[in-house]
Amino acid sequence: MSGKFSLTTGLTLAALAATIAWAAPALAGDRCKVTDPTGTPLNIRDQKMNIIGAIENGRNVYVQRYGEDANGKPWAYVATAGGKRLGWVYREFISCY
Repeated sequence: MSGKFSLTTGLTLAALAATIAWAAPALAGDRCKVTDPTGTPLNIRDQKMNIIGAIENGRNVYVQRYGEDANGKPWAYVATAGGKRLGWVYREFISCY
């Protein structure tokens, strides 16, 4: 391998940088429980931070990767035990074990 890298996806450098910031490696398989202190379902967001769903308190999720937004707030990309990808949740509202 030459160490060179070819970008063939058509992403701009800014989009690539944003993707890299959100693609931080996870501690694979972190098992967590939704613990939103407001008592309401926890919002699930897409990469652009649009709300795409919600998940109720007490439900188990598995972290696939971690990231931070532009303001340094921690987020986790989660999936169900069966592997169904859900989206990004605010990291402070899940408890991992």
